[in-house]
Amino acid sequence: MNEPDDAQQQVIELARGGDEAALATLFQMYRKKLKSMVEFRMDVNLRGRVDPSDVIQESYLELAKRLGEFRAKEDMSPFVWMRLVTMERMLNPHRQHVATQKRDARREFSIDHELGLDVTSITLAAGLLGKLSSASGRVVRDEQKAKLHQLLDQMSQDDQEIIALRMFEGVSNGEAAEILGQSPKATSKRFVRTISRLRSAMNVIPGLSELFSND
Repeated sequence: MNEPDDAQQQVIELARGGDEAALATLFQMYRKKLKSMVEFRMDVNLRGRVDPSDVIQESYLELAKRLGEFRAKEDMSPFVWMRLVTMERMLNPHRQHVATQKRDARREFSIDHELGLDVTSITLAAGLLGKLSSASGRVVRDEQKAKLHQLLDQMSQDDQEIIALRMFEGVSNGEAAEILGQSPKATSKRFVRTISRLRSAMNVIPGLSELFSND
């Protein structure tokens, strides 16, 4: 992970000391990535009913209330702490949805694993297919979606997570390493290896090779 420069470190220390203005500065730095996370991980059944911007605003209010916790989490970077609290805030609409509607195992996020917002083959497939822009790509979505789901289902949870973090949440390798509890070197190797395998597998699915054509 890139070390913060002196100015950033000063802001971090002020936030750890309870300075809300410093917290606001840090939050603004990471707002885009936090919103990307919310947009990507939000259940498909909630999109259109829950505004990601509202989740982000609620998350900031929660962060401000819990600013004292940040002092005790000296081993956690500001971004990872903010992401953790934001994911907790995301649980509210998910739990409400689960309570009022029968869960479909392939369409709902598990609430049994950690915070319950793990990436799934469904969310990854939707994200990858969303990158297709050609007319042929739009046709392929209906014809090849099942094959893509099958391919992603064969990947480990950590492999799915590293793709989600790097490709859709836009986090750095160092941030992904901290989130996954791995070393930066191991995380980098996992991402390169996983993308290489995914690229090779998708190249044999008609219409999907264009996803990596500009890499």
